[in-house]
Amino acid sequence: MPVFCGIIKIMEEFIKEHWIILFAVLLWSALWKGIALWKAARLRDLWWFAALFIVNTVGILEILYIFVFSKRSRVSLPKEYNEGG
Repeated sequence: MPVFCGIIKIMEEFIKEHWIILFAVLLWSALWKGIALWKAARLRDLWWFAALFIVNTVGILEILYIFVFSKRSRVSLPKEYNEGG
């Protein structure tokens, strides 16, 4: 139990000393996550939406999705099929 208390004390000190950095990382991550989730929802990428929602990568996966994976070419259906005719 003393080791656990020591870890908590170290974390408390770290947060007190570096709160501005932690806040900046939180904003950075939230910004990219919001953009990526919005884009995944618009493109109806259910699996990407779920992965982006669950996994926290401090913006790395979100940036990759926005600039790499969401740019893939989509198969276009014939116009007749889209109109139901």
